[in-house]
Amino acid sequence: MFSATRYRVHATLAAAVVAVLLSAAPAPAHGFTSTVYADLTSREAGHVRTELGLEYDLLVVSAADHEKDDALFQAGDAAFEDGDTARQAAALDAHADSVVAYVADRFRVTAEGRGCTPVRDGDFTIERREGVPYALLVLDYRCPGAADAHEVRSGLFADSEGYVRDTKTIVTYDLDLRTGSTALDAEHRSFSTHQSWAERFWQFFRLGAEHLLTGIDHILFLLALVVGSRRPREIVLAATTFTLAHSVTFLLAAIGLVRAPASFVEPVIALSIALVAGWHLSRIRRRGSHATDLETGDRGRLGLDRAGSTRLAVVFCFGLVHGLGFASALGIDQAWSWTLLWSLLVFNMGIEAVQLAIIALVFPVLALLRRRQPVAGLWVTGAIAAGVALMGLVWFVQRVL
Repeated sequence: MFSATRYRVHATLAAAVVAVLLSAAPAPAHGFTSTVYADLTSREAGHVRTELGLEYDLLVVSAADHEKDDALFQAGDAAFEDGDTARQAAALDAHADSVVAYVADRFRVTAEGRGCTPVRDGDFTIERREGVPYALLVLDYRCPGAADAHEVRSGLFADSEGYVRDTKTIVTYDLDLRTGSTALDAEHRSFSTHQSWAERFWQFFRLGAEHLLTGIDHILFLLALVVGSRRPREIVLAATTFTLAHSVTFLLAAIGLVRAPASFVEPVIALSIALVAGWHLSRIRRRGSHATDLETGDRGRLGLDRAGSTRLAVVFCFGLVHGLGFASALGIDQAWSWTLLWSLLVFNMGIEAVQLAIIALVFPVLALLRRRQPVAGLWVTGAIAAGVALMGLVWFVQRVL
């Protein structure tokens, strides 16, 4: 009786940990964040051509609030609900002064410390990115005199506005005889064209690490892999398979061969969480009274039985879809994103670093518990898998609906 009670306590604690994680998790995989795309080029002295891609509905509400322009909000909101891209562009053109004033206040270019003045170059156009309308705005920043270095500062759609949790600004540039890319966010608002290679490396590495840490759905998928793996070989193979799969998707998305809408990617990611966690539960059920020993029969060259090999195939397939979710964080569904390939690889390294850290922290603890207290280990991993599977199903239904 004492042992059974102790095992139930272990399971209750594990379930409580999962519940805390899930209670803080939003239903969308990357919800309440936005991405701004900025492409800066200089073709003549004193001019910096800047093409900005901004999420349409956020641009409307932020600019209307910033400039106290109720007419912009009403026209923009009606066009957004209607889904007519021509009306959306017309609404922005009709209130261009308010929109440009907001953007000019939040996105600044300086040359040798002197501010550059933005002038709108052409009308607004609308395109779809990540399943939502984006407004394309071209500004000609006119800078006083020639300069050897430019600095860019972005505060677009800041969390202080109350509409989004955070905004990433992905910048590509061809300025001052330098080309490259960088990522700006609330922690790092600006960059200079004289930024060092190490600084640019760290920005995208950190961005990848933060993306996995703040993407609770990806963490739960990884947790489902950990609880379903008994040997170090199993978790290493599962994690490597997942890494290879989403890296393949990264590359295919970068060269424009793979594109998938968020309406497909997000539900499948949620379903993958439920199925991989449910896999462990099904193994427990099949083994019945011998559930503390989940090892099965003949093993192949990789040390896996048929079920283990099938699990790897499933992980690989779902890893491909998770890769699309990772790629969308950098807008890797556009032709110009090929120039971001180096940054994409560094971003991927940040993801892998966090992934390995989670495995290194969680797997040894569970392995030790399984070895010293097999029944307790079964209760704990079963409770974690049940909680993760349940949340995956809830997210799947929410995202489909």
